This record gives sequence, structure tokens and C-alpha cells, in this order.
Amino acid sequence: MIEIGIEVDLFHPSETVWRALTEPALLAKWFAESTPPEQPERLLLRTAGLPGFDADVEATVVERQAPQRYVLDCREGAQRTRLTCQIVPAGHGCRLSVQEVLVDGEWDAERHARRSEHHQQAVTVRLPAILDWLAFQRVDLRRAEGGLTAELPVVRLIGDVRTRAGRRRAGVIGGGLAFLVLAGGAAVWLTRPAPRIPEATPQSTPLLQPSSTSSAPLGAPSRTAPTAARSSATASPSPSPSPSPTLSTTAPTQSPSTSPTPVALLTARYQTVSDRLFGYRGEVKMSNAGDAEKRDWVVAVTLAAGATINNVNGAEWRQDGQVVTFTGKAVPAQGSTTFRFDVRDTFTKAPEGCTVDGSPCEVQ
Repeated sequence: MIEIGIEVDLFHPSETVWRALTEPALLAKWFAESTPPEQPERLLLRTAGLPGFDADVEATVVERQAPQRYVLDCREGAQRTRLTCQIVPAGHGCRLSVQEVLVDGEWDAERHARRSEHHQQAVTVRLPAILDWLAFQRVDLRRAEGGLTAELPVVRLIGDVRTRAGRRRAGVIGGGLAFLVLAGGAAVWLTRPAPRIPEATPQSTPLLQPSSTSSAPLGAPSRTAPTAARSSATASPSPSPSPSPTLSTTAPTQSPSTSPTPVALLTARYQTVSDRLFGYRGEVKMSNAGDAEKRDWVVAVTLAAGATINNVNGAEWRQDGQVVTFTGKAVPAQGSTTFRFDVRDTFTKAPEGCTVDGSPCEVQ
């Protein structure tokens, strides 16, 4: 059985997520356009030409439990799939699980990969952008004393100061109507290219320092001189021109040579792959230039004050204040691995710092 499964944590209530799944006007903004159904439980999704789709999808609602479960029987030409959306409330909002299972027909590997990538981008990038926009529409900028909506952090007013990287920043919310117009235009349906952020260290600075027990330069494994070579260095400087009659005919015993110990050379690169009105999506790619796999690595990302993380793909994680610690499977020799994560942060679009095993990450 071929299937595609995606799970994402959202900082929005279940009712808002349900609207984005079931209202055609919102569904068109993050997944696909749909035509007005002739029957309430049937709809036509305009998916022809989208990655992984060959034709439009005729969908029939087979289960609808608002705002928790939404199941569609989808027909695309000769193929039939079952699409299931499950919404579970969580402390910060809700968790959305989307699963599509191929019931009849076949998918080749390329089509499955393209369809899976489309679903991943739709659910983890475009859908959160639409939800952020819906939440922003509910903001009343004049309710300074009573707070904002349950979906938004409290926006700080004139005179309130946030500190980031040792510098003071004043968040001034003045001219509320002008800000609302600008933010409404900025909340686009698709994410824009990620902005560049200041480099943590100059490009010429090595990202991973060699071990203190080795004098080899970065990128070169430590080497141990073979014992046999050391023995030949201590030989007599004036050997006899002819063999001595008293010498044994048995060849001298030499110590076996010592092979160089495989070394793992791990570096990491951070980039903000997309940003939204209330946060951004970050990516860390680790590369191992050594000749041994790297186990037990630790990547530490320092977020801005008040930021929270969720929806991590490709690594295990734990947040302690501003610092998020990532761990995961071994990085193969001469290979790489990548993980991504979403950050809820209204004011900044990048973390304050990133290290791998204590050494700075490259920032792209």
C-alpha cells in the first residue's frame, strides 16, 4: 500500500484550521482551487498540472466531524485515493495529520516523490501562512489594555523594549490603521524567498576547530608515523660495507605500521527557507567531510526571546528557554543530513545563533 503522511503542529485553534480545510475560498489559497459543488458532499479540485497530479480530482466527502475529522474519497482518472485529515487540540493550538493512501491504480517512484513534496509544502508552509493571515484579521490594535486574540502573542506598545544580541529594540505600534494595511498586503499566500541574516562569524573563520590533541589542519585527518619508519631513522649513520660474520641470518623484527584513525569532520549551515507573518521556517544542513561517520552530534540554535519551536522534521529536539538542542541519526562519511523546523516569532525572522558541537554554523 502506497501512502503519504504529514503531521504539523499549528499555533491556531481547531476551528480556524477546519475552516481552511473545508471552505473553498481558503482551500484554493494553500492547496487547490475547487468548483462550486452541485451536491453538498461532492467537489472538484483543480489539481491538473500540480506536482504529482495528472488530472483534476473528483472528491466525495465520506466522513465529516467538525472540527476534528475530514475524510475524502478522491478519484483522479483511473486512480482512487483516500485522503484523511485529523485535527487534535493541543496546548498551543492543534496538531493536524494528513494522510493520503492509494486504493486503486499505481504511482511510480517519481510521481510519488513529487506528490509527497507538494503535500509537504502545502501543509507545512502555505497552510500556516493562511492561518496567520486569518488570525491577523481578528486583531484590534486599539485593545491595548485588554490584550489581543487568543491566537496572537501580546503586541508590545510604545516604550516597551525587547533586547536581542545585546542591542535594545523598541517596538512602536503607532498609526494602527497604516500598520494594518501594510501587514494585510504582506500576508501573501505563498512564502517569499528567505532574507539573509548577519553572519555569525567571518567566512574565512573555520567552522569546526581541529581537536586539541592533533596538529593537523582543518579538513585533514591526523596521521601517526609508522613504527617501521621511526626504527629506520635511528639506524647507525655508518653501516659496515660488508655483512658481519657474527650477524644472525634471521631478519630483524619490525613493529607493524599503525593505520591512521578515521576522523569525522562535521560542519553545519543554517538558512531561513521561508518566513511568514508570525514566524519562519529554518533549515540546518550538516556535512561530514571526514572518512568516518559522525555519531552523537549536537546542534544548538538560540532563538530570540519569547520564540517557540515546533514541527521539526529530521531530528529530535528539546527547547530550554531560548536554546533549542537538536540530535539525530549519524551523519555518514562524505555525506550530509538536513533537518527543518518552524519557529513562532512575530518580531524576528532568524535565530540569534547556531552551533554544531560547539563550533559556529555557517549562515546562508
